[in-house]
Amino acid sequence: MPIPTANISEFTAQGYTIARGLFPQAEVAQLREHFLWINKEHRRVSDNITDESDPLAKYPRVMQPHRWDETSLNWMIDPRLNEWMTAILGREPYAVQTMFYFKPPGARGQALHQDQFYLRVDPGTCVAAWMAVDRCDEENGCLRIVPGTHDIPVLCTVDADTDVSFVNDTVELPPGYEPIPLVMEPGDVLFFNGQLVHGSYLNSTTDRFRCALISHYIVGEAEAVAKWYHPVLRMDGTEVELGVSEQGGPCGVWVDRDGEQVAVLEGVEMRLEHRSRRRA
Repeated sequence: MPIPTANISEFTAQGYTIARGLFPQAEVAQLREHFLWINKEHRRVSDNITDESDPLAKYPRVMQPHRWDETSLNWMIDPRLNEWMTAILGREPYAVQTMFYFKPPGARGQALHQDQFYLRVDPGTCVAAWMAVDRCDEENGCLRIVPGTHDIPVLCTVDADTDVSFVNDTVELPPGYEPIPLVMEPGDVLFFNGQLVHGSYLNSTTDRFRCALISHYIVGEAEAVAKWYHPVLRMDGTEVELGVSEQGGPCGVWVDRDGEQVAVLEGVEMRLEHRSRRRA
């Protein structure tokens, strides 16, 4: 089935789009059970969570399962994901990461961030395929995105509030930029680029998980990506040789230009400006 032109246009203009019902709910339910089995039989400590009372200690996120789990690999390179990304990116991507988030009741969220801060794709950026495994809404900590941040530089980070975030880094937003919630049903897939600021709040329910299966990809013209994301895979599962990108470098800060907030690169003598669109 052809990818709707409206979705391609939305991704180009806004840096994100949602493919509603891309995966049947029965298939998603099987994936959910598979990762619950992984948690039970192959739980691996992650994120340095040592407090046993923390819900995430029992249900830590699963990082890079495609490297040892065939089910995860098959989802990562699924033709349905490839078809959508090829349409919105203009060429087939490379695959570099998988993650499964359980987010049980009471679990903290993840502070606002940009994926490109971690992947350091060069040239270009990364793109995420974020699939809802449970219904995701504001009560159980759905994903929140910040419209107008899809074409800004990688922002400098500051300390996050670890009472509500399981990671300790975040980015600041200037006045006029606000995160909006994305309510999603099981099988919906959100595609968004690596500059788009996003995150989530805590799961305030007492009896509902907010599971999500995520893969990260890089644009097909990329020549390098951060070391942790190697080996890089084509969408047929074969490896492709790419360089290792340098970490660090200039990051974006917000400045006022004639009453408009603009992200500029800190530490660059000839400042490169990226004007962002505020929400109306």
